[in-house]
Amino acid sequence: MGSAVYADQTRAINARAVEFDFATVPMHYIPGEAMATHIINVMHLVLPEGERAMAQALAEALPLIDDERLREEVRGFIGQESMHASSHEKAREQLERLGLDVGPMVENVSWLVDRILGDHGLTGRAKREWLCERLALFAGMEHYTAVIGEWLLTNDTLEAKGMHPAMLDLIRWHGAEEVEHRSVVYDAYMHVDGGYARKARQALIASAGLLVLFVVSGGYLFHKDPSQHKGRFWPLQLAGASLRGVVPSFTTFITEIPRYLRPGFHPSQLGPMDHALRYLAQSPAARAASA
Repeated sequence: MGSAVYADQTRAINARAVEFDFATVPMHYIPGEAMATHIINVMHLVLPEGERAMAQALAEALPLIDDERLREEVRGFIGQESMHASSHEKAREQLERLGLDVGPMVENVSWLVDRILGDHGLTGRAKREWLCERLALFAGMEHYTAVIGEWLLTNDTLEAKGMHPAMLDLIRWHGAEEVEHRSVVYDAYMHVDGGYARKARQALIASAGLLVLFVVSGGYLFHKDPSQHKGRFWPLQLAGASLRGVVPSFTTFITEIPRYLRPGFHPSQLGPMDHALRYLAQSPAARAASA
């Protein structure tokens, strides 16, 4: 691991205590945007399962990492992802109280993630190769979560639409930490393996997988939404929300591929993390936990 990679990544990665109050969150917490709300819901209900698998893979990689600074960053990353999962679980509980039946979907996603992305009990060289494949996949996924995280921090549309402040704080806090730890999985992969062909292959899988995950899961949640005023034909709602900037553009999963696959790319090149650090310093949930 070259020292230049760390030159722009000087912050320690640590889990933060946060406290959200979801008691007044309505079913459609982005007013008048049922489908956009459910796209955001995918972050609460589906992505935490992937983050759990990611943390497991990084824990497996720790014995292979002899750079103490990177080891500290990996441990901090695992702590942050654990906090993400517990915070989103509370949001899920509120949605279930409102009548959104998400249990079967979450259970199916959990089973699928374990079935596909678990360690499979492998040993020896096969275990090492499969770990490298997972790290490459997760590094690609983290590129998109960092890009979306920056979008959440700089996009004013959600606030202008009157999104419930607790949910807005939740996704911006999560997005800010995604930006903050954007380099960790990538650096872990480059340290343990670093092969370009594997990185490229898994980046394409990550891009296609996340796109399908958001669209299919969002459509499922729209179907399960018991509200009488949710509207009809969710694909049209989704296209409209994307065009109006209420959700990130789904072309992101295509347009980011050339940047990620450029030789010499490193996540620190995504730009300064000023927006993320400022938000983490002023997040209402972080302030509530420290009060």
